[in-house]
Amino acid sequence: MNLIYFLLRSSWGMVAIAIATGFLSGGSSAGLIALISRAASSSSVSRLTSITWGFAGLAIVALITSIISQVMLIRLSQNAVLQLRMRLSRQILASELSHLERLGNPRLLATLTEDIQAVANAVYQMPFIFINLAIVLGCIAYITWLSWLVLLMICVISVVAISSCQWLLNRGGKLLALAREDEDQLFKHFRTITEGVKELKLNYKRRQDFLESKLQSTANEFRHHNVNGLTLFATTSSWGQLVFFFALGFVIFALPNLLTINAETLSGYILTFTYLVLPMDNIISKLPLLSKASIALQKIESLGLSLASRTEISTVPPALKSNWHSLKFKSVAHTYYTDQEDNSFIFGPINLTLYPQELVFIVGGNGSGKSTLAKLITGLYIPEHGKIWFDNELINEQNREWYRQHFSVVFSDFYLFEELLGFKNSDLDSQATKYLKQLQLDHKVKVENGQLSTTALSQGQRKRLALLTAYLEDRPIYLFDEWAADQDPVFKEIFYTQLLPELRSRGKTVLVISHDDRYFHLANRIIKLDYGQIEYDKT
Repeated sequence: MNLIYFLLRSSWGMVAIAIATGFLSGGSSAGLIALISRAASSSSVSRLTSITWGFAGLAIVALITSIISQVMLIRLSQNAVLQLRMRLSRQILASELSHLERLGNPRLLATLTEDIQAVANAVYQMPFIFINLAIVLGCIAYITWLSWLVLLMICVISVVAISSCQWLLNRGGKLLALAREDEDQLFKHFRTITEGVKELKLNYKRRQDFLESKLQSTANEFRHHNVNGLTLFATTSSWGQLVFFFALGFVIFALPNLLTINAETLSGYILTFTYLVLPMDNIISKLPLLSKASIALQKIESLGLSLASRTEISTVPPALKSNWHSLKFKSVAHTYYTDQEDNSFIFGPINLTLYPQELVFIVGGNGSGKSTLAKLITGLYIPEHGKIWFDNELINEQNREWYRQHFSVVFSDFYLFEELLGFKNSDLDSQATKYLKQLQLDHKVKVENGQLSTTALSQGQRKRLALLTAYLEDRPIYLFDEWAADQDPVFKEIFYTQLLPELRSRGKTVLVISHDDRYFHLANRIIKLDYGQIEYDKT
């Protein structure tokens, strides 16, 4: 998918108009060169007057069409980039969670930031490239009008120049593509820096090992590929200028000895070739930018196709079930893939039935599959085998979006939004304030127009804010993944002995992943997992 096709997909009509006006502007600029050449060799007053009027008219046409072309292409290109950002963001949110986890955050972030920015930088230059290209074509048309033999000479030189530059361009493009692959690894290392800064600071040898063997190595490869690729592009630019000046020298010094050329025609050639220097240089200098954008578009298209292959159906969900009777999992199994294909973790098959107004503890050792079960229960993971029944509804791709809306979840790796998004309650602030008091956060956090005054709190307090959102959602089933792990002993006691029973008394089903065995007696049921299997399920 190249840049032209990318723009045409947004609005081929606007692209056609913008290109047409751009070429008209460039042609008018070339026409001005022809008039200047005629005026320089003319001594007739009446002829100079007509040339003056023609010059003024072409100048106005060149100005107006240039503005129209640039404004239309700038608007179109920025709209196209906006649509690209939104399309990719929607594709990510619509893709299966397990597929996103396999792709990895570094690749997604690199595409959302670097690749889209590379495309944005290139499409911003498209209006100027079209106008410069139109000027070049207009000047060539003027040279053709002066002499078709000179045009033939230009064509021969162009074939030689393009053929000699093609290898350099291809090689440079391959090196920039390798640099783009290195960038994915760089984003992975940058994530290590931001998320592991405390651990790196506390261990000098680990920090130096990471900096030298990981970050430095990848950064060197990135620099190496970029330097070599851009060097080849720079060489191509210089070689193109040399060929151009060779053509100019040939016209000035050799052509008069080969053909009979009058002074007016020769001055027209010299003026035209001199005028061509700037637009030709502008076009050649944009080649690295266009090459990077082309590589970025390929990465975006590749990611888009990968996401589209695992897209879930997303529709406006119908009303939720306020009263339900059972949630059944029949022979449900899921495979969790790791970087090593032979090191995958198979969860299940399991058979499990959940009922309304239960307090269920899900327990087990690390790696036993508790978080995988949580994602299967909430519909974030799609079972590879088995079926899920919600009362008489078989959960499939048609109703999975609706099914997920029945759960309020706080995962161990939760994300805390700074605004209470997705709520339309007129008394949202007062409800949130009431829950903040219950969560003992009213002295630190205020809510105004759905905006939290701060989220810069300890991890335990941030988890309480996540619980605030879950309370406000008021859904039939609640799931907490190691929620109490970061709480102090006092509030941990409140969570298990007050908050959980209160939710159950309100008719909610509460699922708690926990290692706090001193509170297991509060549960209606305890489900223990071991290596992806249910070891026991007892009341």
